[in-house]
Amino acid sequence: MAYHSKLTLFILGCFLLFSCKPTAQEISVMTYNVYHGENPYNLGTSNLDEVADIINAYHPDFVALQEVDSMTRRTAGFNEGRRINVAEELGRLTGMQGHFGKAIDFSDGGYGEGLLIRHVGTPFPHRKVMLPIPKGGEDRAVLMVQGEIADGQEIIFAGTHLCHQFDENRVAQAKELVRYFKDQDEPVILCGDFNFEPDSEAYQIMTEYFDDAAVLFGEHQNTFSAKDPRIRIDFIFLSKNQDWKVQSLEVLDEDASDHKPVVAKIEFR
Repeated sequence: MAYHSKLTLFILGCFLLFSCKPTAQEISVMTYNVYHGENPYNLGTSNLDEVADIINAYHPDFVALQEVDSMTRRTAGFNEGRRINVAEELGRLTGMQGHFGKAIDFSDGGYGEGLLIRHVGTPFPHRKVMLPIPKGGEDRAVLMVQGEIADGQEIIFAGTHLCHQFDENRVAQAKELVRYFKDQDEPVILCGDFNFEPDSEAYQIMTEYFDDAAVLFGEHQNTFSAKDPRIRIDFIFLSKNQDWKVQSLEVLDEDASDHKPVVAKIEFR
């Protein structure tokens, strides 16, 4: 009798141990600099249908967009005279929530970051934070959303586009991103066109707190330019406060824009 009681307790203990183990979550994310919605290799024509086709083919849960126009005169030049919000238009074409965060006033409208969110049943309010530009130049921002994806798990998904002119700005912007996100309790996925390479000071600052998803996966390819990719400046960064597993990461051979899109499937607990 005692033997059977001990066996029952052992089996129950094993059940409780494994049933309490957190369930793995898997999401797919993409980062894409979309050249304000215009085809850089055929100026005067929109690239949004092609960009949407790429997004729809890979069906990511979250997309970070860079070089996003909103209601600018420029967009009217390649959309039959109609001004558009590029993030909202891509949201319409992909069935995702579209968010825009203005970094600068431009062409009687705005220019900055965009996010697309697949979880249309759950509102994901967005927040924008401006980044420092100690050397001057174009204002820069990071756009983010925070919300539940499954089983009550909350994440922060963010996109940014760092300075293309000055190393000093990129270093300051990297420091601000780390300062802002390092105390967050939630897992953070930060994507974008960072305009730095892996041997730069700004990259070293970022990787003190974030893991480079391509390095975790063990394979990385150049992302710019789309037709002559010589450098890797588009990244998916994952906060080190989480146990991530990068199931796949691919730099897509697409030339709808002057950057190649990067897409990854990521598992975490």
